Order: sequence, then structure tokens, then C-alpha cells
Amino acid sequence: MTSPQPRNPGTALTLPWFEDIAVNTPATEARAARLVATRPLRGEWRAAWLVNAIRCMDLTTLAGDDTPARVARLCAKARRPLSDPVRAALGLDRLTTAAVCVYPTMVRSAVHALDGSGIPVASVATGFPSGLMPLSLRLEEIRHAVGEGAAEIDIVITRAHVLRGDWTALYDEIAAMREACGAAHMKAILATGDLQTLSNVYKASMVAMQAGADFIKTSTGKEAVNATLPVSLIMVRALRDYGARTGVRIGFKPAGGMKTAEDALAWQILMKEELGRDWLAPCLFRLGASSMLGDIECALESHVTGRYAASHRHALA
Repeated sequence: MTSPQPRNPGTALTLPWFEDIAVNTPATEARAARLVATRPLRGEWRAAWLVNAIRCMDLTTLAGDDTPARVARLCAKARRPLSDPVRAALGLDRLTTAAVCVYPTMVRSAVHALDGSGIPVASVATGFPSGLMPLSLRLEEIRHAVGEGAAEIDIVITRAHVLRGDWTALYDEIAAMREACGAAHMKAILATGDLQTLSNVYKASMVAMQAGADFIKTSTGKEAVNATLPVSLIMVRALRDYGARTGVRIGFKPAGGMKTAEDALAWQILMKEELGRDWLAPCLFRLGASSMLGDIECALESHVTGRYAASHRHALA
């Protein structure tokens, strides 16, 4: 089972920590590009990092036609993400994904399908993906998902608060959501593709952490632009700064737009270079992607057999 980090107690809203921040976008993009270009991974090292990506993956289905049967198939994949021959050849006794993420109405089905596995169920909530619902309804949706058995809640913020620079409104909203989560860990989705500037991304990240978010997450996966390395670099710099001020470690979850094994390596390299090895564990790092699992499976089967498998051999559900 994924061992959770201690909850983030949050702080009072502290504007001097972030309100004068200005991000140099070209420098950020150049740094992100250098990270990946200068850290090639080959052979057994590459295989080990891909296995770790599976350990840190939130296997997700967020489709309008989700059914209990589809969720059950996804949960079976979470329990057994690699075929037995490939897993055995890699010397792995047991391997699961970090969590399964579903809509609130599918939480009970996922909890039932994962019974005894130790894999937690995460649920999106708060009017996902837009968040454009009255706050009272968004809080009730959180409480419903937790009552159904969700151990983690992925909330979405009101983007307009960020675009207007209304940090008090954003803080109060996220703090209320954090309270509604109860014992469940909360991941704050910033929908960075809607926030217009990297400076806004940094500020929203800092407010979310001050309000008690246990993870900050890039995207819903439904925006026109989802997780990118430059955005992710700014977010991990924000959580590094927050940790330096408070001593509290906050997790990070990129989501959306990541489809390949190389993507899985790139984001892990970012975490290792910016934050260190501790952030390569599922208690502090998640990959919000399901489609990349098939490509990772193909890559690991190629490593084991010397032959690259067809993608249809590794269908998700």
C-alpha cells in the first residue's frame, strides 16, 4: 500500500511569500529542456525508472460512459500492471500502481474491486473539470466521495480567482475543500493551461499549499494545454520554496498529455534533479496518466525479450 505523507497543516495566507514573484519564461523553458537532454537513461537503469513510473501512477478513467465493469477492469490492471513473465524477468515479487482515480459515482465500485490490494481509490470532485458549481455543492461532492471510500480527493480550483489575483478567495475556497476532505489526502488541480502565465502558476501553487493541499497537480487532462515540463518546473520550485519555509513536504502530480515511456522518464528526471530521490516515491509523486502505461509495458517487454511488442498486447481495459 502507498504510505501517505503526514497531512499538510497549511499556514495562514501569507502574501509576501509569492505576490512579488515574476517568472522568466525563456529561462524556465531552457532549464526544462536541458534537464531531459542531458540525462539519458539506458538499459537496466531505464527499466528501473520505468518500473518506478508504474509505482507512481494514478491509473485513471474519467469518461462519460464509465461503468462499474470498466472500473473493475481498470482495477484489475492496477493490481497487475505487467504480465507475469515480464514481472518475473524483472525480478519483481509484486508491483501495483499507486492508486486508481475515478468519478465520485464510481468510487464504491473501485473500492470493492480493489479490496485487499492496499491500493487507494482517488476521486475527482468539486465540479470536475471546470469547477463552475456553487461551493456548497462542490463541498458536498467531496464529502460524498469520501463517504463512498475515497482515500484521496483531486479538487479543481476556480481559475477566475487566479486571473483576478483574488488570493483570499482562492485560499478560502481551497481551505474549505481541505476541511471537507477530512482524513482523505487532497490534491489541488490548478488547471495550469488556463492560468495564462507562469507567474500565476507559481502564485496559485503557493496559495494551494498554504490552504492545506497535500499535493499540487497540473491539470485535469481536459484543458487545451495540460502538463508541460516548464509549468511543472515552476510548480516544483514552488513546493521546494514552501518546504524550505515550513518544513512540510508537498507532493506533485503532473497530469494530462503524457503518453509515452519517455514522458514518464522526463518527469521523473525533473523530480530527481530539482527535489532529490525522496520525491520519486508515490507518497510525494504521482503521474496522472493511463495511456502511457501501455507504452511503458511495451518498453519493458522489449528490455526483457529484445522484441518490441505491439501496442494491442497491452490494452488497458
